[in-house]
Amino acid sequence: MKTDNIDRPAILAEMNAAFYRYEQALISNDTDVLDELFWHDPRTVRFGAGENLYGIDAIRAFRASRPAQGLDRNLINTTITTFGDDMAVASTEFTRAGTDKIGRQQQTWVKMPSGWKVVAAHVSLMV
Repeated sequence: MKTDNIDRPAILAEMNAAFYRYEQALISNDTDVLDELFWHDPRTVRFGAGENLYGIDAIRAFRASRPAQGLDRNLINTTITTFGDDMAVASTEFTRAGTDKIGRQQQTWVKMPSGWKVVAAHVSLMV
């Protein structure tokens, strides 16, 4: 891939909008938007701090059962890189009030006909 296809401004702006829309939905527990932003496919994967979720149905079930309180967080060291017109990787660290632990999140996004979708995600806490 030619480097002039990496972080093209218009594509990067689209991806930033999708990422921060996801973040707002996450901290407000807007499960409809979270569901919209994940690829609706059994191959979608989300590895969490305490769970390994395979497929959109498992991800939906997790979202539906998780507590809706204490979701606020501060992002640090967020890096979003786009490759061509339809692929991106978003990486960030996060902190939450009341704990010294640092969380990490990494997502692979693909632009589908219906918009940007998370196809793989990993969330973990540093011990």
